[in-house]
Amino acid sequence: MLSYTDLLKGVLFVMDSEPYEVLESQFLRMQQRKPVMQAKIKNLITGKIIPRSFHQNESFREAEIEKRPMKFIFSHRDDFTFADPADSSKRIALKSEQIGDAAKFLKSNLEVNFKKFGEKIIGVGIPIKVDYAVKIAPPSDKGNTAQGGSKEIELENGLKIQAPLFIGEGDIVRLNTQTGTYVERTEKTK
Repeated sequence: MLSYTDLLKGVLFVMDSEPYEVLESQFLRMQQRKPVMQAKIKNLITGKIIPRSFHQNESFREAEIEKRPMKFIFSHRDDFTFADPADSSKRIALKSEQIGDAAKFLKSNLEVNFKKFGEKIIGVGIPIKVDYAVKIAPPSDKGNTAQGGSKEIELENGLKIQAPLFIGEGDIVRLNTQTGTYVERTEKTK
């Protein structure tokens, strides 16, 4: 069991039979009052962030979030299909609401982690950096580099991002999936 003083940043706990993650916490002790832990917590099922004060008489069970590796296969309309990496015949289809913002970074054969609370899938974890092939990149204008210069490119999964002018069609670029920004070019076309 976790006491109110254990609810520090990054701790996963169960409250009202739902998993929560502590995003921020601060211990407060005011004169003539009992100490409290003020925290910002995130519901891992709904994604809602709420502020809450915890008192010394409260205790919580630690949340056990299971991570299961899966491979993204394809998407059709609002359904995203994943397969077990060891046995591709074991497939699971999820709706876009279950995947959230991670859906725009998915590409064929990308290894992801299903986050499970009990038997319920509560989210999909994708790698922080993923490599993509550039599908469309307009030619760059010579002399347009006074401010560093960037242009909009389209990746193999249809995602459009800003990238430096030297990126061309067929190049392999690395993208940060947490910020959605270009990181580096990993492979250049011949």
